[in-house]
Amino acid sequence: PPQEDLPHPTSPIPHPRRERDRGSVPHRVVIVPPTSPQASSHFTGRRKAPPDGTMSTSSDETNALGHPKLKPRVPVPSDIEISQDIVREPGLLPISEVAKEAGLLEDEVIPWGRAKAKVSLSVRDRLASSPSGSYVVCTGINPTPLGEGKSTTTVGLAQALGSQLGRKAFACIRQPSQGPTFGIKGGAAGGGYAQVVPMDEFNLHLTGDIHAVTAANNLLAAAIDTRMFHESSQSDAALFRRLCPDGRDFCPVMKRRLVKLGIDADKKPEELTEEERSAFARLDIDPDTITWQRVLDTCDRHLRRVEIGRGDKETVKDKTGGPDAPRLQHSRETGFDITVASEVMAVLALATDLADLREKLGAMVVGYSKSGRTVTADDLGCGGALTVLMKDALMPTLMQTAERTPVLVH
Repeated sequence: PPQEDLPHPTSPIPHPRRERDRGSVPHRVVIVPPTSPQASSHFTGRRKAPPDGTMSTSSDETNALGHPKLKPRVPVPSDIEISQDIVREPGLLPISEVAKEAGLLEDEVIPWGRAKAKVSLSVRDRLASSPSGSYVVCTGINPTPLGEGKSTTTVGLAQALGSQLGRKAFACIRQPSQGPTFGIKGGAAGGGYAQVVPMDEFNLHLTGDIHAVTAANNLLAAAIDTRMFHESSQSDAALFRRLCPDGRDFCPVMKRRLVKLGIDADKKPEELTEEERSAFARLDIDPDTITWQRVLDTCDRHLRRVEIGRGDKETVKDKTGGPDAPRLQHSRETGFDITVASEVMAVLALATDLADLREKLGAMVVGYSKSGRTVTADDLGCGGALTVLMKDALMPTLMQTAERTPVLVH
């Protein structure tokens, strides 16, 4: 719909039945017949469809959004049972319908299966001049072994505002880490009848954003150790030839490094002096200053401190010894963090668009040279590669609650 026709984020959404009474386009509610007696007790509003194919509903059977009302069972089943029953019957609202009801345009939504979709950041440009809505933050309490209840409170509040009061409301929650999901705490989809569905897809992988963070972080970690390995075994001239083969000009990220070193970025590779070539090609990273660790989205305490570079091929010549000197093992101590605690994840949370993400990823400091100069992801030539891995993760994921109100997951 045109932007001017969209309801204000905090204004009531017109009730479909009231709109129909005013002579607008008839509202049709399609409800999947129950597949099992146990599942059918979750919802009201199921009636046999008349011969004309329309479904007769009353305000007692539908919520403020025109969807069937939840009818909680007593005793309340487990979270996964509730989620599976809702998915089976009455079935998930197609994610395209969730997006449409939320005011998103078709070209702003990228379907990711039946239950999920990515939301393009272009929606911010379209709604830039629209009034801002109210922002409600559900803060934490002293944690318990089973969590604090922030997600459940957030989802329950969004359902109350949306499906009960008819307000346009989004629940905005984080994507859960696989570590706590398989620990004592469990998932982070909410709980009971105030949860994101399907909870198994929400808690496991989702759209792969955390895996993208893992891949980007570990790509940079591999680049650090590989660069140190080659610098330990090659001359400045050999390093420069591999970075700038004959006839190839400096690429943009290389020109950034030239500017950082105070070298004229308009120079051609063959125009650099020997001193400039050495400064450009050799990062000379001090191993004791490296702050970058590898990450894994699993709680594995035995990887907190590890020694890498113990393979037979990870050896270099001893520059201080003679030709018969034994080769030295190129190893060092490092460790693993959990993915969601990484700097790449922090950058993802702070980035405003793809260009900003590119700048922030390239500026991440991974350590220092032996002369005290900072070494960044762009110095290693990795900023662009990290951005490519993270481009889809920048977009939030659209899902729905048990009462079919929209959820943005990041």
